[in-house]
Amino acid sequence: MMSLRTLSRSAPRAAARFTSAPTAVRSSLVSSAAARPSTFSAALTRTRVSAFSSAAARWAPDNTEVDKELSSKLSSEIQFENEIRENEPEATSVKDFLDSGLFEIEDIPGREEVVLRRTYGNEKITVTFSIADLANYDPEIYDDDAALGDEDIDGTGARKGEEGAEGEEDLDNESGPVPCRLSIVIEKPNQGALSVEATAQDGGLVVDNLYYYKDAAHAHEASADTAHAAQQVYPGPAFGSLDEDLQVLLDRYLEERGITQALAVFVPDYLDAKEQREYLGFLNNLKKFVDA
Repeated sequence: MMSLRTLSRSAPRAAARFTSAPTAVRSSLVSSAAARPSTFSAALTRTRVSAFSSAAARWAPDNTEVDKELSSKLSSEIQFENEIRENEPEATSVKDFLDSGLFEIEDIPGREEVVLRRTYGNEKITVTFSIADLANYDPEIYDDDAALGDEDIDGTGARKGEEGAEGEEDLDNESGPVPCRLSIVIEKPNQGALSVEATAQDGGLVVDNLYYYKDAAHAHEASADTAHAAQQVYPGPAFGSLDEDLQVLLDRYLEERGITQALAVFVPDYLDAKEQREYLGFLNNLKKFVDA
């Protein structure tokens, strides 16, 4: 990956040298043309064309060997990724969830977002999540944020995961699945929509926020206009500030509509497999471009 980044950084400088050379040649020729009589205009034209052609040839990048090395490296990377894909069968959670037929899945190759759709009575339910969460995940920042509200309730001030009395240590140092954000929209005809922001992590689903919009389009925010309009609407308080019994009932309300623990397990596993597919597609596209 470092060689690709180095190549991309050097490309603009190479392009600048390539574009600057013809300009210098043209400036030189224009100056010489002003000094010559007009009777030599035909000869000057031939000289200008010849000089421009030779300059372009001299400044043409000669990356033949680099292209070959890059193509070879991409081939080995593609082979490696294919071997990983062959040796890692589909996760059981993914197979079971898709086989259940509860949701229809929309996963377009080349796109980051995945959409699940289903109907429940007269309701239309969509669940959207993205592999961008995998790329943007920083475990150090997340762990620091989680630790702020994770103090021990025994009054000692020690946080979970810190060393306890007589050398007791937290043995659970392995990081779990990346937390994945879910955007859930439940629509009813002529009744607007509920918009739910949730996080799937460690096999559980946590509702972060739940909003109500009279206009269902505000829940989707499909355009800049609808997103701006949604910001001007009062959608309700933060989910955590609601009465605890109300929170429990809303959780059960979502579970009846398929927003369950099975979904929370499925999403991270599916995104992990999708990210690997998209990366392999990126490598193949890059190799085709280099080889063309």
